[in-house]
Amino acid sequence: MKDSNMNRIDDLIDQCLSEEEEQLLQDFSHEPGYLSQVFALFTGKLGWVMWLVGIVQLLFFIAAVYSLIQLFTMDDMLHAIRWGVVAVILVQISVFLRGFMGMHFEANRVLREVKRLELRMVRTQAGRS
Repeated sequence: MKDSNMNRIDDLIDQCLSEEEEQLLQDFSHEPGYLSQVFALFTGKLGWVMWLVGIVQLLFFIAAVYSLIQLFTMDDMLHAIRWGVVAVILVQISVFLRGFMGMHFEANRVLREVKRLELRMVRTQAGRS
């Protein structure tokens, strides 16, 4: 009697795990859209860092646009060159910060693929047992 109850409990656990694994596979089987991946950068443990980097990057870009406007409205060549150098530096910093966010974007994609592989390995090992 006790063995049949234990076997039934084991079968129920296996069934629940199989349903949970199927749900996980369905959740991880499709690649999320580009915008959902971008917005995912702003969540999680490093979300506040990404918000900070995004805001700073936007401020540098706005400052670069302002510098370019000043560059084209200057009559004095020396002042125009100075505004041009400032604009180039601000654009470079903005691009660097965008690259920083892009590295995390790609790291999240790699981690998602690793999780898919881990789940498949667990399912394969569970099938052999």
